[in-house]
Amino acid sequence: MLLDLLSDSFRKPAECRIMVAGEQIADLYPFLTEVKVDMGRTGAAEAILNFESRRDENGEWLVQDAGILKDWQSIVIEAVFGDDSEEVFNGYIRQVKVAYPETGNATVNVTCQDQSLALDREHHRKVWGKDAPTSDTVIVADILKHHGLSMHANSGPGQSGIVVNQDETDITFLRKRADANAYELMFTSKGVYFGPWRVVDAPQSTIMVNAGKDTNCLSFSPDTDGHQPDAVSLQMAAATGSKVVTEKVQSNLQLMGAETAASSSSGLDDFVWQMSREGGADQQVLKGKAQKKANELAMKIKASGELDGSLYGHVLRVAEPVGVDGIGKWLGGVYYVDSVTHTFNYNGYRQNFKLLRNAYGDNLPSGVGNALSAIL
Repeated sequence: MLLDLLSDSFRKPAECRIMVAGEQIADLYPFLTEVKVDMGRTGAAEAILNFESRRDENGEWLVQDAGILKDWQSIVIEAVFGDDSEEVFNGYIRQVKVAYPETGNATVNVTCQDQSLALDREHHRKVWGKDAPTSDTVIVADILKHHGLSMHANSGPGQSGIVVNQDETDITFLRKRADANAYELMFTSKGVYFGPWRVVDAPQSTIMVNAGKDTNCLSFSPDTDGHQPDAVSLQMAAATGSKVVTEKVQSNLQLMGAETAASSSSGLDDFVWQMSREGGADQQVLKGKAQKKANELAMKIKASGELDGSLYGHVLRVAEPVGVDGIGKWLGGVYYVDSVTHTFNYNGYRQNFKLLRNAYGDNLPSGVGNALSAIL
């Protein structure tokens, strides 16, 4: 035990810091029982705060009558690691539920949504590029600026020379444009990311499994699924005439390992998923949707697990690569973070994650410690 305390992996217990309308809610911390944040690549991030409330000597309830937790208040949740902190969630309070039992303490449940909630308040009808063809970069930047947001510096260019109809809320429209480009749309602490999968980015801090004193992962379960198609078949109108041509779309993502997980070398017939035809749909949009589907299908290796947040010492970020060490040379290497559930409660800070990968083989960058050496 003493050796564990003196090891490099020892960290102060991670703490949760919550700011509402720019002010820390320190007075409410004694009544906070749990904070849970669900983050994923394909939808809005959601946070749930659970409180137990009681009456004071004046008959007022200490949590719900504090005047702090109100709809549409801005809220930021951070994980604090000693002198450092990292953002977990940034958004708005969406809903407050209070339950009063016959006797005893009341419970207050606060549901929050990321900044995309502010883009889902008003329906817009607009033709982008009506006067002159425009680009996705111009469209996305203009919409975000209207809401006081900015694009992530590494966002992609999207399509150019386009004329696009909007007949929905801004967030619904932006997600459609992301689909049309086979892009991801992520609200991050560095801006709104509108761009391709970031499989080639530098990996986050490594997830260490069965690594002795360096272990930060409490459980890890990989799953390989060969019964996922290798490509998408798309039927489209020919450039001229009335014929219908079939186009095969394959993943354009860089392999995250030495050996592809595709079954093209199996000697069997091609494994192709037929995309449903959409009458009247723009062909460029259809190609984008097909590319998105092909990229998703390429991720045949999936994994789930749980991190000890204090030992990991970081917030595991969604839609970015992360290295996994200690699970062997076949499955070890760089994965893509699909989703993370952050939980702060009396048991500490836990991060339950789901990862994706399109290849086999340990490809961790040089300089990352080998888990076996940590045990010896």
